[in-house]
Amino acid sequence: MTSARSRDDGSVLMLVPAAVLVLLILGAIAVDSAVVFLAERDLSNRTAAAANDIAGSAADEASFYRGGGEIRLDPPTADAYAARVFSEARRPQGYDDWRGAASVAGRQVTVTAEATVRLVFAPAIPGVSRTTTVQARSVATARGG
Repeated sequence: MTSARSRDDGSVLMLVPAAVLVLLILGAIAVDSAVVFLAERDLSNRTAAAANDIAGSAADEASFYRGGGEIRLDPPTADAYAARVFSEARRPQGYDDWRGAASVAGRQVTVTAEATVRLVFAPAIPGVSRTTTVQARSVATARGG
């Protein structure tokens, strides 16, 4: 006669591989989510810095002196600065590509950017994209005048 204990031996062993697989999948999702979140924060910080720099340095001097001290931003200067900031040579590691642009309205500048980020674990899952796109937008206003 077999004891009740010997019939139950090994039943937990069948659950261990499934539990390990579930933990690995959850860990992979957490890592890829963190990569996307950090890329969004990084791009947001870069657009905020660019907008701040443009608002502080792209003043149209001609309109300032002719217009009685009114501050207006120079769109070509803003475009050139944004093109320099978001050039391919300055692309951070982890981004497959990125682009950014600045638009000026009076004394306000809006910098928008978009980047494609490589995921770490998602490519191992069939049918899932290897990359995702993150976007950021920042606005700055020149003061004074």
